[in-house]
Amino acid sequence: MTTVTVYSTKTCQYCRLAKAFLEKLGVAYTSVDVGEDTAAAKKMIALSGQRGVPVITVDDEVIVGFDARRLNELFGTSTAGDIFDVLIIGAGPAGLTAGVYCARKLLKTMIISENIGGQALESWSIENYMGYRVVTGEDLMKKFEEQVRTLDVRLELDRCTGIAAENHLFVVKTASDATLKAKSLILTQGKKPRKLGVANEEQYLGRGLSICSTCDGPLYKGKRIAVVGGGNSALQTAVEMSAIAESVSLIVRRTIRADPVYMQMLETKPNITVHTNAEITALRGDKFLSGITLKDETGKEQSMDIDGVFIEIGWLPNTDILDGFVELNAQKEVVVDLNCHTTREGVFAAGDVTSVKSKQIIIASGDGAKAALEAHEYVMKLGE
Repeated sequence: MTTVTVYSTKTCQYCRLAKAFLEKLGVAYTSVDVGEDTAAAKKMIALSGQRGVPVITVDDEVIVGFDARRLNELFGTSTAGDIFDVLIIGAGPAGLTAGVYCARKLLKTMIISENIGGQALESWSIENYMGYRVVTGEDLMKKFEEQVRTLDVRLELDRCTGIAAENHLFVVKTASDATLKAKSLILTQGKKPRKLGVANEEQYLGRGLSICSTCDGPLYKGKRIAVVGGGNSALQTAVEMSAIAESVSLIVRRTIRADPVYMQMLETKPNITVHTNAEITALRGDKFLSGITLKDETGKEQSMDIDGVFIEIGWLPNTDILDGFVELNAQKEVVVDLNCHTTREGVFAAGDVTSVKSKQIIIASGDGAKAALEAHEYVMKLGE
């Protein structure tokens, strides 16, 4: 009998998704919280060579991260591709809202995404979404997901790897080798984290270098960490990690550009040291990251011993598969009009993947609703 173990933390959205994916496939597993169990954390690190979650073991095989393709290879079954009225790529605030509106219009709808919640999941605390005084990104997105799951919407955890137009339909290929067909598309795949651009960066991802503080933060209890960035996300991460870590170094390339409320929080945390006009120029360590090199505006470098670095320097549009399919602007965002139309008929877009200037959860949600209504009108005209 196959033995499956999921090593996770309570605040890791990808861990939750991995478990949901296994449950959907009918796979029994043991869940181990490495944020609370220090011995289990050491065992996970020894097994995987990773200081990041999730880590999944299937008998003697170790799977790092939420690898839907590998899990599907091990436990899934092939599915015949139906033709959907609308296929929504991405399940952040825009995609989930679009799904609700499509379902209410009785459109045959599928949402496909690597995760449920998108960038909103990275937020430790959200204080500007109407109806909530304060809510975590995870909790808010759970509410979105719960509403979608009450409706007739097919929600699949997978990654889109290619899109094409064939015979008046749109054909989407996925990482798990599925082929999906739809009469219309709504693009809501958001953005992906920007990397440091330092030599050997990939070597340390999951080994002291993290792009998800809500996932990996609990593994750095009592350790020395750095947070890179000067915006709201960076300051929020520094403040939250100051309650977990021994010390926090906030590394800001130029000056802090966060909202005053985060500046006030920062000033109350004595174990946070701020380095402005500084950037990381080198990473060092054997198996795991153990130190960094900082350079200031004068060119002077200093070496710092550090156990972990959390990157919060912004995001890049997740549009690699769209180049040539729809028009992108200079920032590689999907160009849309006021009604969420792209430059290809039948393809709509909403949320942070688009050229809309303001990137906020509430704006993404509103545009997701607009895109769904436009897709409904388009599909209805096809049937006339």
